[in-house]
Amino acid sequence: MTIEEKRRLASYAVKIRMGIIEGTHSAKAGHPGGSLSSAELFSYLYFKEMRINPENPKDENRDRFVLSKGHCAPGLYSALAHRGFFPVEDLKTLRHIDSYLQGHPNMNTVPGVDMSTGSLGQGISAAVGMAEGAKYLGKDINVYTLLGDGEIEEGQVWEAMMFANQYKLDNLCVFIDSNGLQIDGTCDEVMSAEPIDEKLRAFGFEVMVIDGNNLDELEKAFEKFHSTSGKPFGCIMKTVKGKGVSYMENAVDWHGKAPNDEEYEIAMAELKAQLAELEEV
Repeated sequence: MTIEEKRRLASYAVKIRMGIIEGTHSAKAGHPGGSLSSAELFSYLYFKEMRINPENPKDENRDRFVLSKGHCAPGLYSALAHRGFFPVEDLKTLRHIDSYLQGHPNMNTVPGVDMSTGSLGQGISAAVGMAEGAKYLGKDINVYTLLGDGEIEEGQVWEAMMFANQYKLDNLCVFIDSNGLQIDGTCDEVMSAEPIDEKLRAFGFEVMVIDGNNLDELEKAFEKFHSTSGKPFGCIMKTVKGKGVSYMENAVDWHGKAPNDEEYEIAMAELKAQLAELEEV
């Protein structure tokens, strides 16, 4: 990755964060914390990795992405909007009663959404089905999915992992956003899933553990995915929940609440400063 490309992806990560803040502030509801922690991944997926076309969002040969932690829809919506699937201005309609951008992704209303999600633990099952379907049809399609570290407390997740291993789904790339926090507190306090890396290996995955807010490390993870054959790939991303907004970082209460007017102004000022620094020539 060149310096210019890295700066471009970092800029999109900040723009995605700005969209998250815009949407949740306008909605007076939503889940900013885990959306913000995943911004670098969203940027890398939608602006470098995935073979997609905003002008043909239903292309049967496109790569797929399933947001298994569906409550982080503000992050996905922001990435899709900046990628050109729908107007960025529409992010301000998040969760409004007449909006197509509801609190969880809906594949029937939102261009670019490949699977409706919201019930935690179920998205990865859809992703493994897509990956197996592509294999069955002999199509060169990769399927990417993002889970939360709280979400993997759900048993269905591990049934899907078994399926991925059984059918050698090396076209499946599973990311786990390991920010250490969930709605009721720290993951360690609520229901620890550690050691996550050893569990994934026991379920037959090729595994990497990276800093998920670092674009260089994300690049290495995708390179490893593409070089892995005969087994699914799992990447545990160590991230900061609320990343990019100082008062939200590592604060569990920002899992599922929106910034008020004053908090919105502070967040946007911080993000605009980050963007200006990246865009300086």
